[in-house]
Parts: sequence; structure tokens; C-alpha cells
Amino acid sequence: MRLPRDIGGKNLAQLLIRYGYMVTRQTGSHIRLTTHREGEHHLTIPAHSELRLGTLNSILQEVARHLKKDKNDLVKELWP
Repeated sequence: MRLPRDIGGKNLAQLLIRYGYMVTRQTGSHIRLTTHREGEHHLTIPAHSELRLGTLNSILQEVARHLKKDKNDLVKELWP
């Protein structure tokens, strides 16, 4: 599955709310998200206007691993 090329950090944080993530703090240009779904999990996302593909891929892999999902399935759910 192809990842979107124009997704920003703030937009990604909003999309991850449906998986129980909440913004717990923002320090400078980084957003800290936390979820208690499937156990506690912390995630840091750069608040850039466009995330680099490698950064986006890494974040999505981490979320998928925590939720015990396949990364491609997660991408399909986030961007139908």
C-alpha cells in the first residue's frame, strides 16, 4: 500500500485519535501522543507540515506493532 506524500504531523495525530491516542504534550516541534488501548504506549511525532516517508513509515510500523495489526491494514483504515 502506498503511503500518502502530503501528510503532516498534526494531521497524523488527528487520525490516530480513532485508535485511542491523545495528545499529552507538545514540546517545540514534536507532539507526544499516548494511548492506553492494548496497554500504555507513547509515540512522538514531528509537527512538520509534511512528514518524510521514512518517518511516516516508522511511526505507522510502531502503531501497527502496538495494536497488533498489519501495517498495510492500518494504512487502509487511515486512508480508505
